[in-house]
Amino acid sequence: MWGRQYSMYKRLPPRDYANIVDMEENSALLQNNMSPETSNPSWRLSLPHVLVATITSFLFGYHIGVVNEPLESISEDLGFSGNTLAEGLVVSTCLGGAFLGSLLSGWVADGVGRRRTFQLCALPMIIGASMSAITNNLVGMLLGRLFVGIGLGLGPPVASLYVTEVSPAFVRGTYGSFIQIATCLGLMGALFIGIPAKEIAGWWRICFWVSTIPAAILVVAMMFCAESPHWLYKRGRTEEAEAEFGKLLGGSHVKFAMAELSKSDRGDDIDTVRLSELLYGRHFRVVFIGSTLFALQQLSGINAVFYFSATVFKSAGVPSNLANVFIGIANLTGSLIAMALMDKLGRKMLLLWSFFGMAISMALQVTAASSYIPKFGALYLSVGGMLLFVFTFATGAGPVPGLLLPEIFPSRIRAKAMAVCMSVHWVINFFVGLLFLGLLEKLGPQLLYSIFSTFCVMAVVFVKRNVVETKGKSLQEIEIALLPQE
Repeated sequence: MWGRQYSMYKRLPPRDYANIVDMEENSALLQNNMSPETSNPSWRLSLPHVLVATITSFLFGYHIGVVNEPLESISEDLGFSGNTLAEGLVVSTCLGGAFLGSLLSGWVADGVGRRRTFQLCALPMIIGASMSAITNNLVGMLLGRLFVGIGLGLGPPVASLYVTEVSPAFVRGTYGSFIQIATCLGLMGALFIGIPAKEIAGWWRICFWVSTIPAAILVVAMMFCAESPHWLYKRGRTEEAEAEFGKLLGGSHVKFAMAELSKSDRGDDIDTVRLSELLYGRHFRVVFIGSTLFALQQLSGINAVFYFSATVFKSAGVPSNLANVFIGIANLTGSLIAMALMDKLGRKMLLLWSFFGMAISMALQVTAASSYIPKFGALYLSVGGMLLFVFTFATGAGPVPGLLLPEIFPSRIRAKAMAVCMSVHWVINFFVGLLFLGLLEKLGPQLLYSIFSTFCVMAVVFVKRNVVETKGKSLQEIEIALLPQE
């Protein structure tokens, strides 16, 4: 019935649309003695769109891990073998590019739409990977990694936005977990592809070429995906927003979805969002919560664990390839559990237990570094603590922030607020990677892991006091609850 009725609104301005829907909504539902909330839309309609969007997360994981195994071969072929600064730049240049890309992501996503931003982020990944694959010197490699980094900075924030905006509320948490799972698969794929790098001369070039395939698929597949109805409605394109809701939810749910959207998005909030609004204006609180969550995620030591894992496993007699497999399995298993529990236990509960588990894991690492523990027992504690840390990270602290933040940000600032928070993520990620080995030498593992454990405990307290539960709620319900309309 509703599938035919909603077309009567197509030519109305957004403000008039909102007023009419507000008046008709209750009476229409009473006449039919039902509510769309009692029957959820089919998850099958939105699933293909979400899966295409998570290709960016796969590429993110792949490009973060693609130089790990082949780095020695790359340095030998390009003439900087033994130059630790140059090797560090091959890794960190990508992070620098990601910072630049994340700064631009919000403005690009609001300016040209979510779909086109996905396609734009794939282009520098294709160009950069190709440059790295054909280069014969360090400069070409660094330029290629910079281009790839810009694409990586653009992609993940928009993936979080898009998945949040196109997913039905009852599976939004599950779909959000796909981002972390895709990242894990990308990391594992890069490690798998890189295995022959030490045996086959020039194989590292193949590793870079392979990444252009999913990037090209993203460009083409996104042409057939729905645009975010939230973005269309905010731009005043009501008719197109209805059509996209029809693709994502089914015709019978369009009227209710548009009614929900009209409660918070009036279709005329397309004026420029000033940076001052995000940093010290009325939206400061939610941006502060988002930035702090990403900061605590990185200060927990997750990247330091990844950097140091090979050394710990090597000391236990485990080859690096096998160590990477163990880490990948722990990461993927945790992500799958998060997917199963996200819409049952909720975001806040997963965050609390995740950070608590990470604090316990770091305490095990501290104990393993103690001189009072026998060497054999210390190795077991260290390896077990490291795997437990990665596992508990993947159950909450990894996937939840990227899903939770687009949920709590008002539609008007959502893209730009995500850009600010992701910039914080990349800056801290960069400095943790830059300073970790130096701090490890000066402070020792016991003190350094104690610091990481302290940050995890701080995260538990912060989440308990500041994070709201968003499970099962529409984006409009969350926005109205956190930022009442004046």
